[in-house]
Amino acid sequence: MAPKGDNVVVSNMKLENMFCMKGGKGEASYANNSQAQALHARSMLHLLEETLDGIQLKPAGFPFVMADLGCSSGSNTIYIVDTIIKHMIKRYEAMGYEPPEFSAFFSDLPSNDFNTLFQLLPPIANYGGSMEECLVANKHRSYFAAGVPGSFYKRLFPARSIDVFHSAFSLHWLSQVPESVLDKRTTAYNKGRVFIHGASENTANAYRKQFQTDLAGFLRSRAQEMKRGGSMFLVCLGRTSVDPTDQGGAGRLFGTHFQDAWDDLVQEDLISSETRDNFNIPVYAPSLQDFKEVVEADGSFAINKLEVFKGGSPLVVNRRDDAAEVGRALANSCRSVAGVLVDAHIGDGLSEELFLRVERRGVRHAKELIEQLQFFHIVASLSLA
Repeated sequence: MAPKGDNVVVSNMKLENMFCMKGGKGEASYANNSQAQALHARSMLHLLEETLDGIQLKPAGFPFVMADLGCSSGSNTIYIVDTIIKHMIKRYEAMGYEPPEFSAFFSDLPSNDFNTLFQLLPPIANYGGSMEECLVANKHRSYFAAGVPGSFYKRLFPARSIDVFHSAFSLHWLSQVPESVLDKRTTAYNKGRVFIHGASENTANAYRKQFQTDLAGFLRSRAQEMKRGGSMFLVCLGRTSVDPTDQGGAGRLFGTHFQDAWDDLVQEDLISSETRDNFNIPVYAPSLQDFKEVVEADGSFAINKLEVFKGGSPLVVNRRDDAAEVGRALANSCRSVAGVLVDAHIGDGLSEELFLRVERRGVRHAKELIEQLQFFHIVASLSLA
């Protein structure tokens, strides 16, 4: 019998001090498994540009400051920053204004692999001269960059310092697993499961309440940090069902084959059922109504746009009919976003066993995954009320 893991209960740990997307540049890293997010982000660029068009331009002498919240460690965040700055340059020039200096803050939890991210940044163009020269330099960045570690559910920046906030594919990650979900004494205890998908109504309500608390904290913080006339563009996993136990694409990713892989480890006596039950994925895919209720109850922001957007599959494969490739893509996709949590809970060795079983199940269900695994996103454009 294999040694059991340490069975660390994730919600009792300081999640913000250890959680991150899988770092580095390996096969299961987020940097090499975020192509789907890149495709989904590109499909929503027209919505991002609409948000940018609503920002009030400041006179010369005032730098333009943006922040990407939940930047992770791949190239997607760099692409978005470039896109935002290029669009704003066009706006300034169309108004006959000289473009200002630009500053970009890349923010994520302290455990994020900022080293890999900063290695991907092109050098800043600075030929002993002006920012205007920087703006036209090829293969150089036209902005000053800085990393800001910390949870975006709290304050991160000085008051009235940011022109535009961007956050994509991050706000569905909760600040913690709801404590009642892991407490045997409560009716919300999620026995036999590692995710909200297919869980009880009480479990779902605990997740929903945690999402409401977290999003409210996010909005309060940004309301203090945003400049008057600024805007915010947010994208997170969403669902089309009114039932929170039906988590849509997130449910298919974490509540089916990933769930079954945990059950495999229990049945093979590699871990105890209690070890499985003490692990839950801290993700909640809200409905449009869930999101809207929190924004309206907070009252700090006006909703310029709020919609559900069909994002497509999280699995990017070269050959859709290659079951082995689909299985690897499923395992790598799960591991790139949840691998750090799994490693902390059961150890590296058992984590390897778990994702091997995810891959095998992905191979067996490859056709179904390609045809049915689809993500929907909540897209929100907000400005100060």
